This record gives sequence, structure tokens and C-alpha cells, in this order.
Amino acid sequence: MIKFTRRVLDNGLKVIVHGDNSTPLAVVSLLYDVGSKDENEEKTGLVHLLEHLMFGGSLNIRSYDREVQKAGGENNAFTSNDITNYYIKLPAANLETGLWLESDRMLGLNFTKKGLEIQKSVVIEEYKQRYLNQPYGDTWLLLRPLAYKKHPYRWPVIGSDISHIENITLDEIRQFHNDYYCPSNAILSITGNIDEDHCLELAGKWFGTIEKRKSTVRSLPAKPTQKEARKLEVTRNVPYHEIIKSFHMSSRDHPDYFTADLISDLLAGGKSSRLYRKLVMDTKLFSNINSYITGDLDPGLFIIKGRLSEGVEMSRGQDEILNEIQAFISQPPGKKELDKVKNKLEATRQYTHSDILNKATDLSYYELMGDAAILNDEIEKYKNVNAYHISELARSIFDQANSSTLLYHSNQ
Repeated sequence: MIKFTRRVLDNGLKVIVHGDNSTPLAVVSLLYDVGSKDENEEKTGLVHLLEHLMFGGSLNIRSYDREVQKAGGENNAFTSNDITNYYIKLPAANLETGLWLESDRMLGLNFTKKGLEIQKSVVIEEYKQRYLNQPYGDTWLLLRPLAYKKHPYRWPVIGSDISHIENITLDEIRQFHNDYYCPSNAILSITGNIDEDHCLELAGKWFGTIEKRKSTVRSLPAKPTQKEARKLEVTRNVPYHEIIKSFHMSSRDHPDYFTADLISDLLAGGKSSRLYRKLVMDTKLFSNINSYITGDLDPGLFIIKGRLSEGVEMSRGQDEILNEIQAFISQPPGKKELDKVKNKLEATRQYTHSDILNKATDLSYYELMGDAAILNDEIEKYKNVNAYHISELARSIFDQANSSTLLYHSNQ
């Protein structure tokens, strides 16, 4: 049970504080309710580029990183399709420095043409290294527009094309910051060796005077039901054939999410999972196979990804995956198999939340979903899933009309 105190400032900023005296450290986490899904399809990559610019200095702080280091801290950020999250971990005695730094970045960045061009170059190089110049690196550039035709999940966080990043102007990035980086569109989470009442006072001191303004109202196209299977085959300079199958599934806040998460672990969540045992260990048709869910706030994807062993035909690999999926539907897990996966998940969750950084970012994320207290209820939701739920949902998700398949053919 993670206990916390919540307060909403007059300008709309939600503040969550959680004390943990087992550590001398504290974490300041600031989540903005903006992700790549909020971009224009002709201007993708803007959210990720702005994340980079946020470390370049604000109106009153010339070097963000230098101030963090002077306070004995470390910082980073991450951007997803749904959110952007910044965090600082530092000695608890220097907590106010962290709040000062984050409030000044919200208040206003020091936007310059030189700074923008530098960060464009950094992001473009990242794009080339991670997505274009490594084996299988363009998976999401290919799979997302295959699986999504309307919804903005159809492009990756880094952007759908390098030219979009190159053409972003200073005025556009400044306006985007003004539209989304405001108190009413943010959740501040503070954890660690702190006094909760004092933290709330400090949050009010550093953030309470920032102007209240409305963030841009989100209006996203609904994802239409997929009615026929889709497939894309590409030939690349990769060492082995690879099969990636995606299936549409529920959003993160839907009750089916927990069942789908367990299905992913049962199917290919480790060496004792169904697909791994049969296709990697027994038949040796695949050198590796795994499955996972994207966990998006809007309806997401269930992914099965397998790399074929040398000499195995692509068609046989596809057939064997489908055969094992059908076997899973007709032979749902017994109590022992299901309990093993549930126990592993619970242990992982408890270990994850022994870290104050994970608690801070998760409290913000669950608050965005509706209530940070949801965090404390999820283990029970997993425990309540039974074999019948798994079989029924698997039958629904793994309908082939609901699938999008990306096939990598090796030319080596």
C-alpha cells in the first residue's frame, strides 16, 4: 500500500506527495498530459524534440543540468504516445532546488534558433541510429501505420519522417510549449524522505504563482474496428527472418487490460511460457520469441514477435504461431500455471515500487488515469482473473481479422 496526499493548486496543478524515510533521497516528477498523439500528422516528432529542448535552459536558469549536478542530483525524461515525464532524483535536503528548476521550465524556456538547430541535429542523429541504421530498427515505422489507419498512434514518438523534424520552426515549438506545458495539464509527484505538509507548501511556493490557463482540448479520431487481416513484407539486411504480429486490444484503463497482460506472460513472457517452450526449446523453429502489450491510454496493441532459426521458412513460422495461439485458446492455463504468472507479476510490482523514482512516476501516471489510488488496487485485479476470462479474451483478441503482420525477410 502506497499512501499519499493529494492537493490541487488554484491554477489547476495536481500535486501528489508520498513520504518514504527508508532513503535519504527525494524525487520530483512532473508529468505533462501530452504525447505524440497530440501532434499534427504533418508535424510529427515535435513532442520528443521539445523534451530535448527542455534541458537547454529556461528564462532564469542558464544551465539546467549544471544546477541539478550542483544539488547532487540526476535527471532525465521520457516521452510516449500519451505523456511526457520529467524527473529529478536528489538528496532530500535539496528538494526545493528540484521544485525551483521544474517550475521555471514550466514558466518558460529560453527558446533560441541556435538551441533549436542543435537539438534538431541530435534528434535526427538519434533517428538514424535507432530507426534506420540498425537491424529491425524500422519496426515501429512500419508496424504502426499498418495497424493504425486513423488514430495518431500510427506514428512513433520520434516522428514518422526526418523531414518533419527538420522543418519544425521556433514559433511552432514555442507555441506547443505554451499550449501544453501549463499547470492545468500537469501532475507533480514528490516522493522520498520528505515531510508531506512541507512539500505541499513548497509546491505552492514554486508553482502556485504560475498563471492559470487552459491547455489545448484533445480531440482524437476514434479507432475504427479492423475487419480484415493486414500484412506487410519487407526485405532487409538483417541476419534472420522475423515475424511480428500485432492485435488490437483494450486501453490501459479497461478491465480487459489485466487479462491481456497475463495472456502475454503466459504465451511468451519467459522461458517457461507456452510459445517459448514449444517453438524455441522443443521444435527449435525460433531462436527467440516474446509477447507484450503496449499499455496505451487509448486502445493499444498486443504484440507477438519471433525471430526464426536459420533455414526455417517464413510460412512455417507463421503457421506454428497460429497453431499455438489456437491451442492456447482451447487449452487455457490451469491454476498452477496461472498462479505462477500472477505471483511473478506481484513480486515484480513490489520490487519496482521499492524505488522512490518508480513510485513517483507511477503515482503521476495513475492520477492521470483518474486516481493515483488505483495503483494500490491493481494486484487484486490481476488476482481476480481466471482461466475463463483468459480463454474468452484470447479468442476475441486473436481473431485474424484483428491482426496486422510485419514480416522481415533476410537478404543475407
